Amino acid sequence: MSSGSEFAHALAGAGGGALSMIVTYPLVTLSTLAQTTKKKKDEDTDKKAGLRDVIRQKGIGGLYSGLESALYGITLSNFIYYYFYELSSNAFLQAKVAAGGSRRKRGLTTVELMITGAVAGAITVIGTNPFWVANTRLMTRTKEEGTRSRSAFRTMVDIAQTDGVGTLFAGVFPALVLVINPIIQYTILEQFRNAIVASSGVAAFTSAKAFLIGALGKLVATTLTYPYITLKSRMHVKKKQVSDEQAKELSMWQEIRKIIHEEGLEGLYRGLAVKLFQSIMTAAFLFYFKEELMVGSIKLVRILQGRRLKKLL
Repeated sequence: MSSGSEFAHALAGAGGGALSMIVTYPLVTLSTLAQTTKKKKDEDTDKKAGLRDVIRQKGIGGLYSGLESALYGITLSNFIYYYFYELSSNAFLQAKVAAGGSRRKRGLTTVELMITGAVAGAITVIGTNPFWVANTRLMTRTKEEGTRSRSAFRTMVDIAQTDGVGTLFAGVFPALVLVINPIIQYTILEQFRNAIVASSGVAAFTSAKAFLIGALGKLVATTLTYPYITLKSRMHVKKKQVSDEQAKELSMWQEIRKIIHEEGLEGLYRGLAVKLFQSIMTAAFLFYFKEELMVGSIKLVRILQGRRLKKLL
């Protein structure tokens, strides 16, 4: 397929991501607060306290703190991810055609799907990490720190000025490890899609099936990678401490051991239930909305390509 298909997938993915984020954002807030809240091993945790605390301190609007930066982040993340995902997968398919194979019948192997996901995921992580750092800071901001609305860009500037530009890339290493999350998720999706299309045709892969398969893929991926999700969120909210030089020197593995030592294994899995529900619903809505938006995105790309062709003529 042409580069137009890659742009169409990127547009549909960006739109689907934004819509799914709006629908599920209160769950994103609660899961992030659970991940970034430190509790000792012997402290009791009230599963409902997080929701009550947010509403008491910030009101219902507190559940949507940082939504602006999240929308920037998810839209940019999905646009980049889907563009490079399609670009990489098309490169594999074109190589098969050049080798005399049938691109429609063979599709991508599991290894090819994993490589495609790794390339797209790594580029996306590096390009969008500052937005997610700003989003986590806005989401976890306490009442004492002020409830005045801030833009994502203003927050990024404040972080760079206060904690240094490098802080905008805090958590990038666990985030790169977490590239395996969408690899697992999209490999499951693509394998199911290929099986459905091979047996019943392209029209058989409906938005409803994308919703269910997307949910299944996210369930498996999030369960396996949750400790790194927790670590990434902790690193996003970690502020520069001049007096604590040791904290800055801890490696990713040392940070994980520190959490286990101070909080037990529960520290790595705190908020897992909420995160699973949030991730599953976000992924399911993402795939549903993406499939719904795909037809319109293809039409838009064709219109743009037609206008560009007219200008060249």
